[in-house]
This record gives sequence, structure tokens and C-alpha cells, in this order.
Amino acid sequence: MKRLLISGGAGFIGSNFICYMVGKYRDYQIINLDKLTYAANLENLKSVEGNSNYRFVMGDICDEELVDGLIEDCDVVINFAAETHVDRSINNSTDFIRTNVHGTNVLLEAARRHNTPLYIQISTDEVYGSRESGSFTEDDPLNPSNPYSASKAAADLLTRAYQLTHDLPTIIIRSTNNMGPYQFPEKMISLFITNTLENEPLPVYGDGKNVRDWLYVLDNCEAIDLILHQDQVGEIYNIGAGNEKTNLEVTHFILERLGKPKDLIKFVADRPGHDRRYALDWTRVRKLGWRPKHTFEEAIDKTIDWYQKNRTWWERIKESLVREDSGHWLKRDAWSRSL
Repeated sequence: MKRLLISGGAGFIGSNFICYMVGKYRDYQIINLDKLTYAANLENLKSVEGNSNYRFVMGDICDEELVDGLIEDCDVVINFAAETHVDRSINNSTDFIRTNVHGTNVLLEAARRHNTPLYIQISTDEVYGSRESGSFTEDDPLNPSNPYSASKAAADLLTRAYQLTHDLPTIIIRSTNNMGPYQFPEKMISLFITNTLENEPLPVYGDGKNVRDWLYVLDNCEAIDLILHQDQVGEIYNIGAGNEKTNLEVTHFILERLGKPKDLIKFVADRPGHDRRYALDWTRVRKLGWRPKHTFEEAIDKTIDWYQKNRTWWERIKESLVREDSGHWLKRDAWSRSL
């Protein structure tokens, strides 16, 4: 394995993964294909941009000619590229269908044509839908609740179909909610940390009792790396952390950690189709020898510390969004729209 094409590598998880891989595997050539949409940021990759084993290509995974040329000599394709914000998908699903479904199909077709040795689809726990008790296994049916998760489920099904129909070697990886450095400040933890640092309201959906399992992004990167090198073609892997928390518990932890009052909490109307609880059974990846290294408290402490030390990174993003877009969901005083 020498040449990897990573799509969506300027986003949150993709950029963390590239930095991890470039540092660990000096003999691998890593190509980062990213369209640089609003949530992508090349500043995330400053630490590797001068490395001889890393190359950035600005482009769209829906561009068939570009994708075909890049995949031709690759040993592995890992698709992180996706529109991911649930509220944006509820307001307008068009970009989600285009990138998450059509873009995935373009990558799969190119991989099929060039007999790519391995294609990895990065997915999400949200494709399973909500569950009151117990945990979803990789064999459970998909039951998405919103346009975002439906588009990711469609991408998973396409990936599976290419495995079965064309014998394309594929792996699907579904992780729980990630937190850590470089997360665009519209998702719950990054939004709430930055709002708290600015003494702005923390908008909590409904009663705040929706449950998520929180995974530190570098633990996720290590899991993906391990799976990548296991040669388990055709498998699906859940990646969890065992850190189930209600949204309100997470909110209180952030406020307490930063010494801010609870009256910053602002309860807002619940989101349409809001899943109550996500939970994964990740026995399969544990059998490979992987365990998350960070507890919830360790992970969120590291995340808070990073945002405290990198105010310029996120302040510039928030200011530019307010300045460049007049849509209501991008205005600073309306930034609640997270899961």
C-alpha cells in the first residue's frame, strides 16, 4: 500500500486523519481531494502541507474526469467527503444528495474501472436511526430520519452494491459523534465551546435529553488506520466510545469547565425528526484490538483546551460566515443548528 486518495481531507475528521497518516507513514503518498466548501479549511493541514508525501488537489468528487485521473494509480480510496449538517439538509437537501450520493457513485465507478484494491466509505451512526435501548450492530437495517442521514445511508448501500455486483473491495466505517480540533463551529460541542468563550447563548434543542456517544477524533483516526490495514474486505465496522451523554449533560460540562453560568443555556424548539438516541455495538472493531484511548472527560478537556488556544482559527470562521452569508442559519445569533 503506497498511494492513498483521501476525499474530503480538508474537513474535520479528514484533516485530522491526514495529519495522523502523513506523520506515521512516511513512505505513503497521500493525495487530498477537497472542494473547499464552507466547512473545509486548509489551515487544518498547515503541519503537513510541506511534506513530500502529501499533495492537495482542489476539486469536486462529482467531477468524473478529475476523479478518474486521480484514482487511476491509487491503492486505496477513502471517502470522507460529505455534506454533514442535519439542519442544513432539512432546509435544503440538494447539496447533500449531490455530494453524498452522486459523489460517492462517481468515486465508486472510477474505483471499479481502475480495479482499485480497496475503497473505504466513511459513514455515520445516524444511518441506523434512533434507538431507545440497546445498541445497533453492523447487521441491523438502516432507518435514517433526515435527509442528511438518508443520503449517507444511500451512499452505504451504493458501496455495498458495488461490492456485491462488481466485486469491488470495499469497507464501510460508521462512527459515533466525534469531537476534537478543527471541527467547524456549527456542530454542538464546537459551537457550545466557542459560544461559551464569547459569553453567547447555548441553544439546546427540546428538553436537551437526546443522547449521543462521543468519540475523540484521534481515537477514530486510529481505528480507521487499523481497519485499513486488516484486509477485511466486505466488512462494515461500527466505531463507538462508550461515552453516552445527553446534550444537556455535555452543555453543563462545558459551562462548568469554563466557569460560566448555566443561564447561558437557551432552550429552543426541537428539530424536526430529531433522533432521541444513537448507540453502537462496536464489538467487531474491538476484536481487531482497538479501544478508544480517551474517556469523555479527557476528550472534551482536550477539545476545550484546543479551542481556547486557537481562538483566531474559529473567530475568523464565525466572523466570515456572518459577513458573507445573509441566511438566517448562518447568523451568529441563530447558530444553534447542531445535533
